[in-house]
Amino acid sequence: MMTANEIRDSFKKFFESKQHTIVPSAPMVIKDDPTLMFTNAGMNQWKDIILGTRDPEPRRRADTQKCLRVSGKHNDLEEVGHDTYHHTMFEMLGNWSFGDYFKEGAIDMAWEYLVDVLKLNPADLYVTVFEGDPAEGLERDDEAEQYWLKHVPADHIINGNKHDNFWEMGDTGPCGPCSEIHVDSRTPEEKAKKPGRELVNMDDPQVIEIWNLVFMQFNRKADGSLEKLAMNVIDTGMGFERLVRMLQGKHSNYDTDIFQPIIKAEEQICGLKYGQKEETDVAMRVCADHLRAVSFSIADGQLPSNAKAGYVIRRILRRAVRYAYTFLGQKDGFLYQLVPTLVHEMGDAFPELKAQQQLITKVIKEEEDSFLRTLDKGISMLDKAMADLKAQGKNQLDGVQAFRLFDTYGFPLDLTELICRENGFTVDEEQFNQCRCR
Repeated sequence: MMTANEIRDSFKKFFESKQHTIVPSAPMVIKDDPTLMFTNAGMNQWKDIILGTRDPEPRRRADTQKCLRVSGKHNDLEEVGHDTYHHTMFEMLGNWSFGDYFKEGAIDMAWEYLVDVLKLNPADLYVTVFEGDPAEGLERDDEAEQYWLKHVPADHIINGNKHDNFWEMGDTGPCGPCSEIHVDSRTPEEKAKKPGRELVNMDDPQVIEIWNLVFMQFNRKADGSLEKLAMNVIDTGMGFERLVRMLQGKHSNYDTDIFQPIIKAEEQICGLKYGQKEETDVAMRVCADHLRAVSFSIADGQLPSNAKAGYVIRRILRRAVRYAYTFLGQKDGFLYQLVPTLVHEMGDAFPELKAQQQLITKVIKEEEDSFLRTLDKGISMLDKAMADLKAQGKNQLDGVQAFRLFDTYGFPLDLTELICRENGFTVDEEQFNQCRCR
């Protein structure tokens, strides 16, 4: 069985053999783009090239890109830890062509890597093509279908609608039709009962999208219209954590060797076992995930603070501290002790972690110590408020109390909402915002 590091290396080596320049990940924290706070897709760093305002050389590139999705259109924070596949920080494997090969090349290379290198069973692979959108004057992507027919039978090619098969990062910018590759990982018995094509894009956890090949041909203008790009661009994205899970035969991303070393370190520190109690498991997953997001952000130059990107990082860190405090019994700094394990596992692929290990450890410890000083008092205050609500037969915490927790004890609103939700209460957000604006 290939390790996560071996899988990542195999991707880079394959595309290097296809004349791609292997480039380092762009920073996860974006400093020079007013439209984005964090890198949330592999193409972010190439936007100027795609729009024709920067030199496209070298025209073939490949990388693994650090991404963070915790705000705006792509926000998975609330799911993180409670399920087994959402993350704040994740890696996106990608290959790029700027005015070089286009649909046929991208499809052929993707197929070769998955089938010849990773040895996936071709019978388990399904692909989607854009069905078109007459309202926008966009035709069905028959061209992509013809290239796929070299590799898969016609009944493994599925039409996809604009939502699933026309890729757009936001309201404006580069966009285009795409082909997704889906893998059916069910048992032979399950496959015999129902063909995989009927489960593509149906939220079945065992029939999942593994790779998205985006054929960028257009630029979405501010008025909503589409204009042709000066050159065709290939932009592919394959979720690394999901790929590793599948290749290692796991049903949870957290059971792979991406996360297991961190979880084992958590077990050692707190004396609890993963896999025995749901609330403990959730807390360990939250801490393992959030450790990565916070550490990579600090390595990229973004310290926790009370403003903009820094506030997002502080919220993520405090969410982890609270889970460790409540469910893992950690009344002292916990996350900073996990940094050496993270650096050991990922430092070769991302040397910035090694270079900044001392800073990462110091900042996380200081943040943990600071928040833990007030956490106990804040939770006691919130517990009393919820007990009073229960006695009164009410189910909503007023915004004034939520604001006091924020102002005095540093509880972000989402942390107060999380604790209330776990106990069957809601929070008056409107009143909280009114207090904050005064």
